[in-house]
Amino acid sequence: MKTTHQLKFIVFFLLLSTFCFSQKFSFIYETKYRSAKEKPEDIFTDHMILDFENNTSFFRESMAKKADSLMFINKHGGYKMGVENQFYIKKDISNNKTDKIITYLRANYLLPIDEPLNWKISSEKKTIGKYKAQKAEVNYGGRNWTAWFTTELPFNDGPYVFHGLPGLIISIEDTEHDYSFNLVQIKKGGDWFDARKKTVTIDWSKYDNLGKSYYNDPWNSKTAKKVTFTDPQGNEQDMNEMIRNAQKSILEENNPLELNHKINYK
Repeated sequence: MKTTHQLKFIVFFLLLSTFCFSQKFSFIYETKYRSAKEKPEDIFTDHMILDFENNTSFFRESMAKKADSLMFINKHGGYKMGVENQFYIKKDISNNKTDKIITYLRANYLLPIDEPLNWKISSEKKTIGKYKAQKAEVNYGGRNWTAWFTTELPFNDGPYVFHGLPGLIISIEDTEHDYSFNLVQIKKGGDWFDARKKTVTIDWSKYDNLGKSYYNDPWNSKTAKKVTFTDPQGNEQDMNEMIRNAQKSILEENNPLELNHKINYK
């Protein structure tokens, strides 16, 4: 039998949760990743944003959000080259639905993420910043991950595809220390938009084909309008040489987040 005090607390928590989920929040994560195993010193650092409202979220790089904003306003936003190194994720938390969006040649491809996140919650706890956090572990993408979540932020979401814990994931890193996401800022309100609603659904096999298509012709030279590329000195560059250099870089970036779907370009 619950006491009056307990019932008041439950009602307060429910009202708090309803209030939180009805508001727009942006969670900014400092993201570090190593794209080439042979270059352990080359670690990229970026800020990525988790926009959350009403159990729906978008996770994307800060530059991708700016590009989406331009696309939403005037249809002329930019896009990131490559296939394996894109981080754009849409989630419908209520329906446990996660989709990865790949933008390639100005088309948006929707890749459903159906790999289950079977979390193992530990009793281990620690304080991260001003939040009390608890440890959890999971396997995703052929990697083992250690996460820290806090129930002080009542959002069962997190960076990239990660979600499903009883609180916000404020830190997560794979055991090889190749990828890490750490919460550094929270903003209430802000812009909320989805400029990539028009998509073509694909599976991992078609994702593989997209990657190989990109590798075979990184500059879309066969179908794009005739464009002349010049170096800083104004000298015209040879397209075949540009393609070879781009392919060399693609092969060197051999450490995608989803190792179990790594594209074999050759």
